[in-house]
Amino acid sequence: MSDIVTEAWKKYLLQLQVHPLRTKAITAGVLAGCSDFAAQKISGVKKLQLRRLFLIMLYGLLYSGPFGHFFHKLMDKIFKGKKGNTTVAKKVIVEQLSSSPWNTILFMTYYGFIVEGRPWPLVKNKLRKDYPSIQLTGWKFWPIVNWVNYQYMPLQLRVLFHSFIAACWGIFLNLKARSVAAKKE
Repeated sequence: MSDIVTEAWKKYLLQLQVHPLRTKAITAGVLAGCSDFAAQKISGVKKLQLRRLFLIMLYGLLYSGPFGHFFHKLMDKIFKGKKGNTTVAKKVIVEQLSSSPWNTILFMTYYGFIVEGRPWPLVKNKLRKDYPSIQLTGWKFWPIVNWVNYQYMPLQLRVLFHSFIAACWGIFLNLKARSVAAKKE
């Protein structure tokens, strides 16, 4: 079994070298889909919502993967040749103050408007109501992830690492939403 995993990993790393953007986009899409699949199962959905699953995968494929690819390249360009804890801290701060709020707003909008098919006024109201608490919760979690990502992950693996943690984060948020709903019942 380990030979199969080792061979698959080697092929994946080769694809990251030969086709980095495509590989990161596909990786983000697949991991987003796995996260949504698990979230649906955890939430007790009787029949898998394939449209939702497809749209979440599409978000990872067309936005999360490519955005991460270019964002991490930009961060390495901005902080070119600089290493150490101070540089990592600066990267984390820049990411948390720039892409983190943007990505949270964009995902909430996409999910409400595209995935759930809600009209814009309802999406806007949900953003106003829920965005601050979601962003604050994210700021308690993602800086640690970003620190590990910038400190220990090579550039070509940062999107994979981030997408994997984002998949786990999505499952966690679903569990949290489910427990809140159960308490209200």
